[in-house]
Amino acid sequence: MTKSDILLPRTTLRGWLRRLHETGRLASTRPGVSLEHELAAIAKRLDGKKAVIFPGPGGHAMPVVSGLVSSRAWIAEAMGASPSQMLARFLHAAENPLPCREVTGAVAQQVRHDDVDIRTLLPVPKHSEHDSAPYITAGLVIARNPVTGKQNVSINRIQIDSPGRMAMLILPRHLHAYVQMAEERGEALPVAVVIGVDPLTLLASQAVVPVDHDELEIAGALHGAPLDVAKCLTSEVRVPANAEIVIEGRILKGVREPEGPFGEFPKYYSPRDRREVIEIDCVTHRRNPLYHTIVPAEMEHLLLGAIPREATILAHLRRSFTDVLDVHLSTGGVCRYHLYVQIRKRNEGQAKNVICAAFGAHYDIKHVVVVDDDVDVHDPVQVEWAVATRFQADRDLVRIDGALGSILDPSTSNGVSAKLGFDATRPLSYEEHRFTRVRIPGEDAVDLDRVLLPLEPSALQAMIDD
Repeated sequence: MTKSDILLPRTTLRGWLRRLHETGRLASTRPGVSLEHELAAIAKRLDGKKAVIFPGPGGHAMPVVSGLVSSRAWIAEAMGASPSQMLARFLHAAENPLPCREVTGAVAQQVRHDDVDIRTLLPVPKHSEHDSAPYITAGLVIARNPVTGKQNVSINRIQIDSPGRMAMLILPRHLHAYVQMAEERGEALPVAVVIGVDPLTLLASQAVVPVDHDELEIAGALHGAPLDVAKCLTSEVRVPANAEIVIEGRILKGVREPEGPFGEFPKYYSPRDRREVIEIDCVTHRRNPLYHTIVPAEMEHLLLGAIPREATILAHLRRSFTDVLDVHLSTGGVCRYHLYVQIRKRNEGQAKNVICAAFGAHYDIKHVVVVDDDVDVHDPVQVEWAVATRFQADRDLVRIDGALGSILDPSTSNGVSAKLGFDATRPLSYEEHRFTRVRIPGEDAVDLDRVLLPLEPSALQAMIDD
């Protein structure tokens, strides 16, 4: 396989699985792994190391796959980019979407089921200990604006505890606005839940863009060609034509049913509450489909949200601050709450302005650390070192009380949160070498393969003998 082949975008789920298999990153289990906890436990143990395919889970004929993009390097590879190019590549796609191409005879519609029990048709795992039921966790929920017809794509958790209805959590974003529009018109909202798409379409679904920007068009831009879509059999919603599984249905007007608890991305459970409900009209799928599940709060879940947000936050900050070089949503901050920003500092007070702007970039951000250009924001040890040696709380701390935060953060008061910013940059002027970073000349240029030789036991003995 040539280098140029490696850098081609991976535009189908099965093509990406083949790539993982060829490079030793796809594991397979024995048939019959339990869908209740065991499948999720195995996938979690291999998180970030290998994707997993589960043949015959829980006695189902349909295999389950998990962990497809559980590493930043894997996502960059799927995108056909280096890790350093990844945010720029995603941002370019978000700003230059490609209209989709409608096709007929989609493989996603090769098989149709009406009046099915979704609980037995699909191998939906139960993930965490106190989850209320099995959950669809990798389903792209696609809906059309009832007024404009423009589509929105999001990933929502969907509870499976009845034959033909599914309760789901809808946060106050674009899908929620579409539901409200439909209810004001006295209508149900047609939706499709799409399971089993390629990594780039998964990633595009999480783009932070204005309402009425179809994320499937961003997926096409990431692919380098328009995404093939097909019209649903029971509605006007368009879905990726190469998907594995499509659940067609409607979010019912004014109906709310109990949903939760569910283990969410902060690694805590969100409580049980009454949520919107999808009534299922039909299910279509490929012949011999694959079912994709994302283990909640693990790297596949966290990174799919982090990278699109980082790209958006970086663009937002650079519009006002050209000296912002890089951003990173840290894993310890569940890839949502802790933002590290690298700047080329030119003025005192600059970091505090960047902190204030970062809080406005996304309401989930709770803590911001700004560092100099000699600190790698992707290395938490370096960031912690900068805080330890360049930050003083009485001088460098920014605190904002009573701001909107994440409703899934259990430490908030129903989503109302305090925010902290840390200016961990060194002063522009300082005496002698007070803030000069210790380095050894030539440390980065040492060729260890050239200077290190195997040490024979007899040679060692000769050197250490008294």
